[in-house]
Amino acid sequence: MTRPKNRDDLLYAAEEEFAKLHEIVEQVPEDLRATPGACDEWSVKDLLAHLDAWHEMFLRWEAVGATGEVPAMPAAGFTWAQTPELNQEIFERHRHDDWDLVQSRLDHSYRKILEVISSHTDEDLFTKKRFAWTGSTSIGSYAVSATSSHYGWAANLIRKWLKSNLAAD
Repeated sequence: MTRPKNRDDLLYAAEEEFAKLHEIVEQVPEDLRATPGACDEWSVKDLLAHLDAWHEMFLRWEAVGATGEVPAMPAAGFTWAQTPELNQEIFERHRHDDWDLVQSRLDHSYRKILEVISSHTDEDLFTKKRFAWTGSTSIGSYAVSATSSHYGWAANLIRKWLKSNLAAD
């Protein structure tokens, strides 16, 4: 799929990739959903918690940015160079969360992120440097990273992990 360049394409890509993610997640037997290994020590559940956390970060960035302030990015206490450490902190914070809670939070943050995307014009979403908080990029670029490209990444990891686990049975 080509990288979205307008709101409609961004919404379509997010919806399409999220549906594909859910399709592959539904193929994971319930007793394997919390089994480590889908992404190093992360389980399928941990991957979904990771996606939710990045949704929430994007939503915070956009909300703070809408006030004219510049949000802490990617998160308070972390630089972009420290993304692996941030991802590990997210994993540690959510590793014991229950499957239903993770699924519910992800679905909720997904709906919120689509609402935020829908509330912006193409110009708002894809004009680089339009808002101070986006630096040299655009809201749309951050939204693609938090949605469709992130869903595709997770779905591919789960697909490979599932294939190797089902082949072992």
